[in-house]
Order: sequence, then structure tokens, then C-alpha cells
Amino acid sequence: MKRISTLTVALALALQGCGANAPQACPACPTLPTEAAHAEASPPPEVALSVPTQDDGVVRLEGTPEIPPELHARLQQYLETRAATLQALADDGSGMLITTRFANTSQLHLIEDPMGARRQITFSDEPVFGAAFYPNDVQAILIQQDVGGAENYQLYRFDRRSGRSTRITNGTSRNPEFLFNRDGSRLAYVSNARNGTDMDLWMSDGTTQGELFLERAGDWHLLEFSRDGSKLLLQEFVSILDQRIYVVDVATRAVTRLSPEASGADRTAAFSADGQSVYLVSDRLGDFAQLYEVSLAHIESTAWRPLTWSVPWNVEELALSGDGRNLAFSINEDGVSTLRVLDTRSRRLTAITGAPRGVVTGLRAARNANTFAFSMTASALSGDVFSVDLRTRNVTRWTESEMGGLDPAVFIEPELVHYPSFDGRSIPAFYYRPRAGSEGSDERFPLVISIHGGPESQARPWFSPLVQYLASEARIAVLVPNVRGSDGYGKAYLALDDGRLREDSVRDIGALLDFAATRSEIDSARVGVYGGSYGGYMVLASLVHYGARIRAGVDIVGIANFVTFLEATAPYRRELRRVEYGDESDPSMRTFLREISPVTRVDQIQSALFVAHGANDPRVPVAEAEQIVQAVRNQGHEAWYMLARNEGHGFIRKANRDRFTELSVMFLEQHLRR
Repeated sequence: MKRISTLTVALALALQGCGANAPQACPACPTLPTEAAHAEASPPPEVALSVPTQDDGVVRLEGTPEIPPELHARLQQYLETRAATLQALADDGSGMLITTRFANTSQLHLIEDPMGARRQITFSDEPVFGAAFYPNDVQAILIQQDVGGAENYQLYRFDRRSGRSTRITNGTSRNPEFLFNRDGSRLAYVSNARNGTDMDLWMSDGTTQGELFLERAGDWHLLEFSRDGSKLLLQEFVSILDQRIYVVDVATRAVTRLSPEASGADRTAAFSADGQSVYLVSDRLGDFAQLYEVSLAHIESTAWRPLTWSVPWNVEELALSGDGRNLAFSINEDGVSTLRVLDTRSRRLTAITGAPRGVVTGLRAARNANTFAFSMTASALSGDVFSVDLRTRNVTRWTESEMGGLDPAVFIEPELVHYPSFDGRSIPAFYYRPRAGSEGSDERFPLVISIHGGPESQARPWFSPLVQYLASEARIAVLVPNVRGSDGYGKAYLALDDGRLREDSVRDIGALLDFAATRSEIDSARVGVYGGSYGGYMVLASLVHYGARIRAGVDIVGIANFVTFLEATAPYRRELRRVEYGDESDPSMRTFLREISPVTRVDQIQSALFVAHGANDPRVPVAEAEQIVQAVRNQGHEAWYMLARNEGHGFIRKANRDRFTELSVMFLEQHLRR
């Protein structure tokens, strides 16, 4: 997925050739222990363990104790925090569709005034993931949902007059993105309905499934219709470092590549108001993703006009105002979002101030008004929706989500720290430090290291009830690193964990343990690790390599065996993951992937382990959880396990999420407090 840096190739090759048979330090791998699992190992003998089990038909719990009522009471307010997420902005800016949760799942609501009442529209057992107003039909709404977390999203037309929904898609395929043209005569969406793997472009009138419009091979994404509806922007996603933009002529179905042939990541794009040029975010001409203007009349010249060279960070989302005069965009500055507006005539940049300091997502512009809106989350903001009047630059808050009765002033604002890793590289991390106790107190805090997934994602200072509870109430410090391979720090940094460099990111956790040991307020003898998806792999790998320094690990929907993961992940994802991790069908890479998989090194895991997974996970199949739990138990060690049969890649239902959070807190306190 990313280019392999020569910086640590020698170390990776040394790992391949290491033949030590004892868990001792390897001269070629100074920060990672070696063990017999470097070779194809025989499965360990099974050890019979008596595992207490609870199963209500939805959630299965193995080895977990009963949750004490006092813990439930302590956590209750944190579990009752809510968030509002922008889904659509009315054409005239007078209303919004948002998703928020008042029962077990997030449902769709309509808001017609800032801080006004939320009028609930959907009342389903399944969560709503996306929605849009039908252009020129205020009584119709497009809704996107899946079933059981399987991520096979379906599209529905909801009639507000009758209160009835009609499914537009076939009910079985994956339909993750949709887009109306300006007059509402066409609904475009991408779907793998043809073969279950490739994401083709479909066209509908918004009431029926429509037709297969363009066959595509691979992973394709919708960006935008031109305002006259004659053209459409598509993105081909090959990897995080290889993304290409194409222009589709809607009348002829001709596809023209806008991106140069040279490798690079063109992350998003939007048409100018007249449709003659494109505003495009790309890292092709530098380390960071910058904003450019590209004339469609001179595609062959590759003459891209830079618009944000003065900004040494990634540009993220774009939204062009209704009159075409203002292009709003967000910038990721060391994990924190800032908002800028470009005057499309003078090319002058203006900063938007007045929004909370946090993370912006879902930037959208009203079609017929000089207004744009966005979702915002921060360390003390669970998630709310804001708008900006482009004439006055005033920021208006539209929602104030419930915080469970908690005072946001008690929440911990993270400090951005940097620590040196094994190769001298500086690694950023957000540090949630509990407030000091009584004057003169020499209290030392346990530590939880929380590792993000992806791997090409990024830890940012958004609201986390669990992190805030640990730091504010349990007085456990939390460090959230952006190890190498994380997004947001340039494409060179993004490439540092690819393929055979995979365990270099694990070394960054070893360096973080060293950093924590230098902090007088942290008790480095009481450390836990926590992470989901790829972060779950990092948890398991950390327990393999640094188990003597880590007491406990929580693995959510994590990868235990790269080979079985790649063979079983959903077909539409497999090639994308092979670019990042390596192709398991290649014998040499298969051997390497097996060698670094935690399940083949399970004899090195001595720390306490809690594993949680959703049965319907299409990304990391549940077999990854089952095999690591069984392997740990076969070594004679206990492992807590939570399986939710109505979930996929993570827990989105409140009842499941609450139980998992309570178990996680109980597990971490049990092992870090003593």
C-alpha cells in the first residue's frame, strides 16, 4: 500500500533470518525478542480450562465475571453521553438531517432551527448510516442502513407523507455511497451487485434500482456531479498512497483520467461552479495533501495550480458554496482540524474561527445558500453540528448533545507529546494525564496505551467516554500514539510500516513504554494496552514482544493471523489489504506474515487478555478472535471473550457497547490497580 522505506529494511530482513529458539534478545533485532515461532510451529498442546459461560442468544461471554452494580453505577453517566452527526443540509440551509441515538441505535432526525427540537424520522432496530434530502421533493428522504453490522448497506426511499420506506437496492449487495445530481433526476451509487467484489457505478431515478451504468474493477468512490449534471467525478482507490480521479461524461459514459499516471494520492475533488475546472486534494507534488485547481481543458498538460502551499498539513474535506464564490475546506494540523475558506476569484484564504478546537467531519455546503455545515467532536464535546454563514463568517451551533449529566469541565484535555523511537524518529501521541491530587501528593498513575486501527488511520482528540472515564474517574493515564504508518503526517510517514516493515510500528510501542518510564507521574510497572481492528493486532503484538512490561491487553475485532485474515476478509477488501500488509498467496510473504502473526507466537503472551468481536464482521472475520482466545487457553492461560451476534466491525448498539465498556473498565482496573 505504501512504499517501503530503506531505513529499516535491514532490520526487517534480519527478522526473517533470525533462527533463535529461545525468548532472548536477538543481536539483529534489539527491541524485539525472538522465539521458536519464527518458523512454522506445531500447534501447542490443548490444555483443558474450565471457562464459565453466559449466553443470552445475542451476546456470549466466556470467562468474564459478573459486572458489579457499583461499577455500573459509576459508569452510567459516561455511557449515556450522545453525539449528533450531520448527514445532509437542506438546499436553502434552513434544516438538517442528523443521526443521533436516543435508544439502542442511532436514528435519523430532522432539525429545522439552530438548537431546535430533533424530530425523529426513523425508528428501526438497525442504525442509520447515511441520508440525503431528495432534491426538489421535501417530502422524500434517502436513507442508508445495513443489517447486523455486516456492512452490506442498502438504500431506501422514505416518504414522509406515508411514513413508509421502499428499498431501492437489491437487499444483498454492498452499496456504500450515493449521490444525487442537482435537479434530483439521477441518483448515482456504487455497488458490488454484479459480482460481490468490484464496486461498479449504478444510476437510478431515485425510486427504483435503476441500471448498471459503468462496470469498474476494484474499489471506486463517488465524489460529485457537475452542477449541470453532465459530468461526474469518480475516485479509484488502489491504496492510501495510490488514489486516482476520473471524469465521467454522463451522456456518453466516456471515462477520462484526470490524475497523472505517476503514483500519488488524489484524495478528493469537487467541480468549480461552471464545471470547467476541478478543485483537487493531492499529495503528488509534496509530502502532504494540498489543494490544487485543475483545468479540464488542459488535462494533458498536468498544469495544477497550487492553492495551499503555505499550509504544511493535509487538506481533508471540501465544500463549494452555492454561488461558487467560496470553497470551504478543513485542514488536519497535527490531529486538530482548522477551517479555511478560499475566495475562488481572488484565491485569498481566510480562517474560520469560533468553532470548538477538535475534529471536523462531514463538511457540506447548501446548494442554494451561502452556508456550509459540519460535525465536530472534541475531548469535551461528544459530537455536535455547526454551520457557518459565509457572508458574516459567523459560526452557529445547531445541536447540544447530552453529556449524561456530566460537567464537560471535568474532562481531560489531552496534551500533544512527542517521543523518540528506535530509529530516532519522533512519534506523536495524545496524553490524557489525570489531574493532580492533593497538594504534595506523590501519586503515580497506571497507564493505558490506546492504539488506533487502520493502520492508515489517525488518533485524534475526539471524545471517548472510556478514555475520559479512565483519566477523570479511575485516575489512569492514557497515551494515544500515532505510530508510524498513521495518516496525517505526510506520505513518507504513512509508508513506514508497509509489508515487511510491519513490526517497526510495534517497536514504536516499545519506545513509548520507554518514554512512559521517564515520566515521574506514571507507574510503568502497571501498564495496559487497548486497541481495535489493526489496533487489536498491535495489542496482541505488544503482548508478544513486551509482555514483561505490560500487565493486560484489550483486543477488539483485532487481527491474530495475517494469513487467515487476508484469506477470509470480504472479497471487496482483499486486494486493498494485500497492498498494505503483503500478498499471502506469495510463498515468501506468506511465511513472513505467519511469522509476525501473534497466534504463532502465542507462547510469548503471558499478560491478561480480553478479546471482543462481532459475529458479522466482514473486515476482520470473527475466526481471528476465536483462534487467539483458544490458542491462549491452550497455553494454560485465561482469556476473557465477548461475542456479539448482532454486531460487525465494532459495537454500535448501545446495550452491547455498554456491556463491553463495563467489562473493559473492570478488566483494566483489576489488573492495573493492584
